[in-house]
Amino acid sequence: MSSADWVGRSLGERTVGYADRDAILYALAIGAAPDALDLVHEPRLRVLPGFALTLAQWAPDALGGAGAFDIRTAVHGAQRLDVLAPLPPAGELRMRARVAAVHDKGSAAVFDVEVESEFFVATWSLFAPGAGGFGGERGPSSPGRPEGEPPRTLDVATRAEQPVLYRLLGDRHAMHVDPEAARAAGQPRPFMHGLCTVGTVTLAIATELGAHPADLAHLDVRFAAPVFPGERLAVALWPSTPQAAAPASSYAGATRLSPRSDARAGATFEAGVGERAALRGGVITFA
Repeated sequence: MSSADWVGRSLGERTVGYADRDAILYALAIGAAPDALDLVHEPRLRVLPGFALTLAQWAPDALGGAGAFDIRTAVHGAQRLDVLAPLPPAGELRMRARVAAVHDKGSAAVFDVEVESEFFVATWSLFAPGAGGFGGERGPSSPGRPEGEPPRTLDVATRAEQPVLYRLLGDRHAMHVDPEAARAAGQPRPFMHGLCTVGTVTLAIATELGAHPADLAHLDVRFAAPVFPGERLAVALWPSTPQAAAPASSYAGATRLSPRSDARAGATFEAGVGERAALRGGVITFA
């Protein structure tokens, strides 16, 4: 079966329930401060949009489980999230997923898994070595770095306990906590979940731009290298005034079907540790 045969394939529908404690755990795992009461205390709780990605992780896992690629070598290459409406503090999230595209990179393929709900549209780009060479389109190139030096730079700390907390949200791969499993994966020690790193950076960027992190409207970022717990990230930031428009959701019962036009703060960003680039081509907007 060719990788191209997976294009358009449905990965099914799923309804996932969650409680306010799950949303609070997510906020703490990505580094929310204990005194950020609207992120960690039930009476005034606002759910961070990135929490939705933990609830939708079943979709890329389902594609790997179906045999589209070798799950031992495939890696999470990029993530996109478009927010359509705020998540309630607790409830059930109904989602459906499909393979939106498969790009041929020659020796590898990139599978785009799209998950849609009434609250968001999210796309995982999964880089699968050995699955290319089927004659398909290469797909979009990595975005270039903005010209000139970044007008702002941020120093963002990560903490040792973050992977231990983040894994409780569903991604329990041992390489994030077990040194032996990390070495088997080619890393010297356990490393951060990529989406945990992105969440940590998102909090810092929101603060720098004077936005509330729960007002995230759009996120698009590529993963370049792992980050190890306790490392400090240097985040290069090119602020902009965005003209954001999130895609309309066609999901039955969607509460918001028109493109967003309320974005008021945004930036392009990169993040790394020393000479090691961790996140590239990042674009973020807040509504």
